Amino acid sequence: MDYFQKEVEDVILELKSNEEMGLTAAEAEARILRYGKNTFSPKEKESIFVKILESLKEPLIVILLISGLISLAMGHLADGIGIFVAVLIATSIAVIQEGKSDKAFEALSKLSEDVHVKVVRESKIVYLSQSDLTIGDIIHLETGDKVPADARLIHSSNLGIDESMLTGEAEAASKKSDKIDREDCPLAERKNMLYSGTMVTEGRVVAIVTSIGDQTEMGKIANELKEEISSDTPLQQKLADLGKRISIIGSIAAAGIFLFEVFTMYRHGILVLDNIGAALPGIKDAFVTSVALIVAAVPEGLPTMVAITLAFNMQKMAKNNALVRKLIACETIGSVNVVCSDKTGTLTENKMTVVEVWCDGKSVPVDKLHCDEMIQNFCVNSTADITKNNDKYEFLGNPTECSLLVCADKNNINYLHYRKEFGEPVSEYNFTSARKMMSTAYQREKGFRLYTKGSPEKVLNICNRILYNGSIVPMTEEHIKEIEANIRTLQDNARRVLAFAFNDFAQEPQWEDIYNVEKDLVYTGFIGIEDPLRSDVKDAIDQCRRAGITVKILTGDNINTARAIANQLGLIKNDSLVLEVTDIDNMSDQELKSKLPKIVVIARSNPTAKMRVVKLLKESNDSVVVTGDGINDAPALKAADVGVAMGIAGTEVSKEAADIVLLDDSFSTIVSAIKWGRGIYENFQRFIQFQLTVNVVAFVTVILAELMGYKMPFTTLQLLWVNIIMDGPPALTLGLEPPREHLLEKQPIKRNASIVTKDMLLKILSNGLFIVTALLMLMKTQILGGTEAQQSTIVFTSFVLFQLWNAFNSREFGVTSIFPNIHRNKLMVGVVFLTFLVQILVTQFGGQVFKTVPLEAALWFKIIAFTFSIILFSEFLKLLMRGFRGIFSNPQKD
Repeated sequence: MDYFQKEVEDVILELKSNEEMGLTAAEAEARILRYGKNTFSPKEKESIFVKILESLKEPLIVILLISGLISLAMGHLADGIGIFVAVLIATSIAVIQEGKSDKAFEALSKLSEDVHVKVVRESKIVYLSQSDLTIGDIIHLETGDKVPADARLIHSSNLGIDESMLTGEAEAASKKSDKIDREDCPLAERKNMLYSGTMVTEGRVVAIVTSIGDQTEMGKIANELKEEISSDTPLQQKLADLGKRISIIGSIAAAGIFLFEVFTMYRHGILVLDNIGAALPGIKDAFVTSVALIVAAVPEGLPTMVAITLAFNMQKMAKNNALVRKLIACETIGSVNVVCSDKTGTLTENKMTVVEVWCDGKSVPVDKLHCDEMIQNFCVNSTADITKNNDKYEFLGNPTECSLLVCADKNNINYLHYRKEFGEPVSEYNFTSARKMMSTAYQREKGFRLYTKGSPEKVLNICNRILYNGSIVPMTEEHIKEIEANIRTLQDNARRVLAFAFNDFAQEPQWEDIYNVEKDLVYTGFIGIEDPLRSDVKDAIDQCRRAGITVKILTGDNINTARAIANQLGLIKNDSLVLEVTDIDNMSDQELKSKLPKIVVIARSNPTAKMRVVKLLKESNDSVVVTGDGINDAPALKAADVGVAMGIAGTEVSKEAADIVLLDDSFSTIVSAIKWGRGIYENFQRFIQFQLTVNVVAFVTVILAELMGYKMPFTTLQLLWVNIIMDGPPALTLGLEPPREHLLEKQPIKRNASIVTKDMLLKILSNGLFIVTALLMLMKTQILGGTEAQQSTIVFTSFVLFQLWNAFNSREFGVTSIFPNIHRNKLMVGVVFLTFLVQILVTQFGGQVFKTVPLEAALWFKIIAFTFSIILFSEFLKLLMRGFRGIFSNPQKD
C-alpha cells in the first residue's frame, strides 16, 4: 500500500519518526548509511573510444576496413591508405558533430542543487543540506521553497504546489492531508503527497519524507533517462539496410570473380596442386581484383556526405528557430507521421488567463470591466503579485490569482495602489477544500467590507443579493438560472470558473464566527479562466493534417480540459477516443496498439504511459515526434524518433533529452522543421541516386572487363578517388537543395519504405548501363583516338566526366527535365566546374599516384562532348516516359 493511501499517523508510525521531535542525529546518520544520500546516482559517461567504435560498426565502414586490410596485406600501400583515409573522414565528422554526450541526466541532477531545508531534528528546527535529508525526516516548507524529496503531508495552510514540470498541469495543485482510498490514483491527484523538484507557490506545510534520491518520482525519471536506449532512426535503418544489401551483392560478386580467376588459372594449367607457388602471382592479382570490386560496389563517400549534409542543414534549421542537437534528427523529423504533443506550454501558453467576464448581469469584454467591487476583489483578496516587462507578465504566486491581477492591469488598474489604499486586512479566511473559497475583510470609511471569491456554486449559496444593471437587488430564481446557464457554458468549454461577492458591515462583526460573516453576500459576477492556445497552433495543426501527420495530445491535465483543447484544434472526430491514463493502464499492449490510431487524447498522462505509447507506435512502424517542456516529458523525448523541447519555457532536462529545441517555443516551427526534414530526405535520395549510379558503373564495368578478358580498367585508388573526392563535392551540392514547396502536401514516407524508390532504381540502371556501354566501347574501339598508352587514362577520365554530367540528371525526380531549374543551383554548376578542373590536374600531373598520362586539348574536348551524351540520353528517356504517361492518362475516345 502506498503512503497516500494511509492515514498520516500510520505513516509517521511506520517510518518510526515523531512530528515534534523528528529524528535523532544518530538515527539520521544510520538511515543515511542505510538509504544513501538524497541525491541521484551518477550516470556512467561514454568515452570517446566507445563513440568511435560505435561509428566503426556501420556496415559500409566495416566493408571498407576489411578492404583496406586486404589491400595492405597484398602490398598495395597507396590503396590501403586511401581506404583508411575515407573511413577516418566519415568517422571523424560523425563523432565531432555528436561529440556532446547526452546531458539529460546531468541537467536533472542540477535541479537538486544543494539548497538548505528546515528539518526537525531532536526537537529543534534546523537548516540542513538537501542531500542530508533521509526517510522519516520532518520538513517545514513555505512559499518559494522547492520540495527537496517526496513527502507525505502532515499539516498545511493555504498550500499551493506548482507541479507542472512533473504532471504537466498549469494550475497550482492544492493539497490536504486526508488519506486517499483510490488505489490507481494518478500522480496529479495525490493531494496528500509532495514530490521532489516541485515548488511551493503559496502557504505552508509540515510533511514527512517518504522517498529520497533515486526512489523519488524525479529519481525514477532520472533512471529511465539513464537506462533508455535510443533505437535507430528510420534513416539509420534504411542506410543500414542499403549497406547490407550492397555488402551482400559486393561480397558475392567479389568471391565469384576470385573463384572465376582461380578456375581460369586451373583450366589453363597455371594452377596445379604440385606447384602452387607458380600460381601465387595470379592468385594475388585475383585478390586485388576482388578488393577493387568491393571498393567499386561500396559508396565510400555516402557516410561522409550524410554527415556533412546533416551538419550544413543543422545550421540552416537553427536560423529557422529549430536548434538541432543530434545530427540525424535533421532528416528524421521529415519522416514522422505521428506527433505526440504535450498540452501545457506546447499547445498552450502555460499562463492562466481571464478570457470571459460576467458582471453586473451581463457578459463584458475582459478589458472593459467597469465594476469597482469586482476589480477590488481581484486586487486585495489575493496574496499574488505580477511584474510586467516588454508587455510580458511574470507570475509570482498562485497562477489563478495572478491572472486576476493581469485582468485588472488590462483595465488600467494598478493593484498595488489598491493594496496601499486598503492597508492591512482586519481578517482573512484562507481557502480550504471544504469551503472552496477565500475571503478577506478591510476597514473602510463607513464600516467594513468583506471580499469573497471561490467555487461558483459555493459563492452562489451564500449570496441573497446581486449586483444587476448597476443596482443591488434581491437574488431571484431567474437570476440563479441565468448565472448557472452561463457558468455551464464556460465549463463545457473547459473554462475554470471563479465567482465573486462582497458585503458591507456598518458595525464590526465577530470575525471568528466565519459562518455568520460569510453569508447574505452581494453576488458581483464570475470569470472564466483558461490556459489559452498559442496563436499559431491551429494553423500548424491544419498543416500537419494536410501533410498526413496525426497529432495526439498526451497531457497531465484533466480530461475535460484536454478534450476541449482537442476540440478547438479540430482533432476530435466521430470515432475518436479521449481517454485517461487509468483507461490505458488496464489495457494489454495488443489492445492498446489496436486502439492507438483512434486515440486523440490521453489525459492525466505520466512518463511511463508516454513511453509505452511511443514504444507501441514505433512497433506499428510509425515514426514518432514527442514534444514537451517538463521534466515528466524527458523519457518520452529521448525514446521518440525525434524529441522536440521548448527552448524558452522548457526545463533544462527536457532540452537536454531532446533532439531538437525550438528557440521560439512555436508549434509551427515543428511544421517548418518537418518540411526541412522532408527536403533533406529528398536530397539524400538525390545523392544516393547519384552515388549508386557511380558504383553500378564501376562495379559492372570491372566485372564485364574481367569476363571479357580486358585488363583491369581502374586501379583501386582511382575508384576511391571517384567515389570520395570526385563524387563528394557534387553529391554535397545535391544534399543542399532548399526544400521544395510541395513537400508538405505529400504523405509521410513509411518507416519501412526503402530509401531507393522504383523511379530512382530505373534511373540508376538505365543511366548506369548507358555509361557502362560507352566505357566498354572506349576500351574496345579507341573511338576517341589517342595513343595506346593514353587509352586507360581516357577510360578513367571519361568515367569521371560521365559522373559529373550525371550529377545534373540526379537533381530532378520523375520525368522532370533538368533544364528549367538548372540556373537555380548556381553552387552546383560552380562545384562541378571546379571538380572538373581538379580532374584535369590529376590527369595531367598525377601520373605516378593515379597511373595516368597527360592528354592533349583536342582529346579533352572529345571526352567532354562524348560524356555529355548521358544528359541527352536521360532527357530522351524522360521525353518518352512523358509521352507514354500522356497516352495512358488521356486515352483517345472512340
